[in-house]
Amino acid sequence: MNKLTLERAAQIVDAALEHAAGLKLNPLTVAVLDAGGHLVAFKRQDRSGILRPEIAVGKAWGTLGMGHGGRALAQRAEIAPAFFNALVGASDGRVIPVPGGVLIRDTDGDIIGAVGISGDMPDNDEACAVQGIQRAGFTADPGAAHA
Repeated sequence: MNKLTLERAAQIVDAALEHAAGLKLNPLTVAVLDAGGHLVAFKRQDRSGILRPEIAVGKAWGTLGMGHGGRALAQRAEIAPAFFNALVGASDGRVIPVPGGVLIRDTDGDIIGAVGISGDMPDNDEACAVQGIQRAGFTADPGAAHA
């Protein structure tokens, strides 16, 4: 199992923000959590909204809690809204089931953390998370189309 160190988490954040700059996206907030849901690295760009930190962490935390990427959680939330309303309540509002929460997998396929990004459209947030994870040498798992 590869470990998610502070150095590698910082690489994810910086690569995600670099990708966002190339796409000329709105200001982003990026959170990287370890497999236990603990914040390892975080950056909030100038002019990123005041709720963005909570949203970014919630996107990452929800993927860890459910073991599926944010895209899969969003699809499941459409199918079972009552369950996801209960899940949000049970987690004290910490689960945000939308694209932009991406699991980090090591070379063995084990979940070693997650990235949550907020600030632009969910698909753009997700693309930046995927790019950051891949550039740090890990596998990004945003959730299958029909997971």
